[in-house]
Amino acid sequence: MNLLVDLGNTRIKWVLSGPDEWQPDARLREGHSTETLLDEVWSGLPSPAKIVVANVASAETLQRFERWVADHWSTYVHVVRPQAELLGVKNGYHRPETLGADRWAALIAARRLVSGAACIVDCGTALTIDALASDGRFLGGVIFPGLRVLRTSLVQAASGIPETSGCSADCVARSTDDAIAAGARFGLAGAIERILNEYRDRLGPGMKVLLTGNDASVVLSTLVQPVEEIPDLVLKGLAIIAEEVI
Repeated sequence: MNLLVDLGNTRIKWVLSGPDEWQPDARLREGHSTETLLDEVWSGLPSPAKIVVANVASAETLQRFERWVADHWSTYVHVVRPQAELLGVKNGYHRPETLGADRWAALIAARRLVSGAACIVDCGTALTIDALASDGRFLGGVIFPGLRVLRTSLVQAASGIPETSGCSADCVARSTDDAIAAGARFGLAGAIERILNEYRDRLGPGMKVLLTGNDASVVLSTLVQPVEEIPDLVLKGLAIIAEEVI
């Protein structure tokens, strides 16, 4: 059994992967030390055959993660690091190693899932939208504040606006709470639509859009363009790396 881990800014997501087995799970990292959280979710788990991690949290968080694994299991932690080319994906960043490991893993998965050009929309703490050409070239992408960041940043920056969890269903909102929630949701959807149009001009009309991330289901209902929601796209990329590279 392999343990595949997406170590993010606000969540840790993982899956136990094996023949005909896929057991994904996730926990918020806020309010927990790395060690306490891992004690809660993995104590008693037998040592995995492979551990593969995509880390976009701090270097200290990764070090704590690696120490916990060393204290509990004999398995080496393979940390995914973006490179110039891997498994049919060519990294178009000026400095390939600076691309986020989660985005790199998602690109690996998209290359396997889509035969032609693809666009990956990952709705997490940050929203990332990445362009993958039909020949496997990663052309680049954008990074935008995610839903939660859009809402909380406004509350923090503007006096007199309380922290809110209003209803985002209607963009003609009749309360401040609902207006903030709807503004974030519909504004984010509008940004996605605009960028998808830009990417389609470059990748061609056959471009397929893959939607993933914690807020994917919320964003999906607001988008006009056809997209395919694929949960755990990053973990699926890590699974491919685990089986074919490590």
